[in-house]
Amino acid sequence: MTFNPRTLKTVLGYAVSLIEKYTGVSLKQNKLTSIYNYLPINPNLATSGQPTANQLNSIKAAGSTKIINLGPPAAENSLANEASILSKIGIDYISIPVDFGAPSEQDFQQFASHMQNHKDQKIWVHCAANMRVSCFIFRYRTAILGENLELAEADLRKIWHPNTVWKKFISTPATL
Repeated sequence: MTFNPRTLKTVLGYAVSLIEKYTGVSLKQNKLTSIYNYLPINPNLATSGQPTANQLNSIKAAGSTKIINLGPPAAENSLANEASILSKIGIDYISIPVDFGAPSEQDFQQFASHMQNHKDQKIWVHCAANMRVSCFIFRYRTAILGENLELAEADLRKIWHPNTVWKKFISTPATL
């Protein structure tokens, strides 16, 4: 199997996040730009891989009022107490655990509904490595918001080049 360089970077970065989780040693800083696969989409929307507990405070300091997590709770680099941490610092938390090998239309509809219901808030969307999220955001931007396909695709490709499962997912027409 061949990997696109950006996809390879994402996969290797995910492996490093696992090492950090299990060793307790982190070279990451707490600023937004140090959050794994951080990608700002617009002033009210940013995406990333799994932030650390300390980085959640940086997300709050940057003005985000809602976090949507598309990673499953059993993901190797997930924070078991993320909901509790966010509750304590005053950020609303929504968990939509998406199976990486089988993203569903129901997952997308739930995600799109939350995005629409809170579109006036500053939202941060993350998963384990920003691979799920980048596809959900691409599909949301193009199918629901009607944004420019090339612009949304350029952002998607900053994270990875989707595999067959995710190519099918992002090409499915969506409605709310």
